[in-house]
Amino acid sequence: MDILPFGEWEINREEIILLQELGSGQFGTVQLGRWKQKYDVAVKMIKEGTMSTEDFLEEAETMMKLKHPKLVQLHGMCTIEYPIYIVTEYMSNGSLLSYLNSHGKQLNQQQLLEMSCDVTEAMVYLEDLQFIHRDLAARNCLVDKTLIVKVCDFGMARYVLDDQYTSSTGAKFLVKWSSPEIFSYSKFNSKSDVWAFGVLMWEVFTLGKMPHERFDNTELLKKIMSGYRLYRPRLSSDEIFHIMSSCWKEASTTSG
Repeated sequence: MDILPFGEWEINREEIILLQELGSGQFGTVQLGRWKQKYDVAVKMIKEGTMSTEDFLEEAETMMKLKHPKLVQLHGMCTIEYPIYIVTEYMSNGSLLSYLNSHGKQLNQQQLLEMSCDVTEAMVYLEDLQFIHRDLAARNCLVDKTLIVKVCDFGMARYVLDDQYTSSTGAKFLVKWSSPEIFSYSKFNSKSDVWAFGVLMWEVFTLGKMPHERFDNTELLKKIMSGYRLYRPRLSSDEIFHIMSSCWKEASTTSG
């Protein structure tokens, strides 16, 4: 892959010291790093051969355009050699999903609502820019040391997805967070992000449960198309569940 330096976004690789691995995926690893000997950063390391030049450029250019306090902020990149580094702000409490699983029982309903509102702010900003996330879920949000939640993974999750459904047109998406129009037409739009946000709220108020865990993808496709919806979480008030449910409104409104 031949990638040119990103101008003012290009960071000198020697300014970054890698400290420990935070996670790994199909593109490479994410490391905790120290930049210029004073800033803690997250370093997404992209291995050679895992992304096309076009995909990387799209991801990078997207992140450069987006700036909001509830989006994980890009600091810069190291693109001269492999592994490529994407350097972002470090969120010390990790993914929202893992935080809910490990610390959720310590949170009250108001805190859970505030976490959901943080995501809402980010998604309103993205919609104002006519940008579709396509993979909004608790696993793709991060939590900082003050429990503020920020949305991340704006691009790369589109190219490699686990537990995926591939349509006849080759589009890939996660069934358990996907709206019926994606099943039918393989089209993402702001409504598909709204649907996914409702599922994310459900994840928050169940402290990180897997949505629709009793069904495999094939079964779930049939049930969603026939009007099946997620149940009200125990920690959710009727008012909060109404917000979730409004994200999943279709002609058929059967729930379960």
